[in-house]
Amino acid sequence: EHVQYVNRYFYNGEEYVRFDSNVGVFEAVTELGRPDAEYWNSLKDYLEQKRARVDNYCRHNYEIL
Repeated sequence: EHVQYVNRYFYNGEEYVRFDSNVGVFEAVTELGRPDAEYWNSLKDYLEQKRARVDNYCRHNYEIL
């Protein structure tokens, strides 16, 4: 079963950066999100934690349902 983890960040009602487990990195949605995406992508441990969320959070909760 395919499970996907998406974490979206908003400022003033507009999405500016997101993490999608299918992509595996943070992506800037607007120019406002570019510095955050670049910084978070440079933190290898943090990036690995985000990538693991699909298994240790999403898949676990999906199985409960």
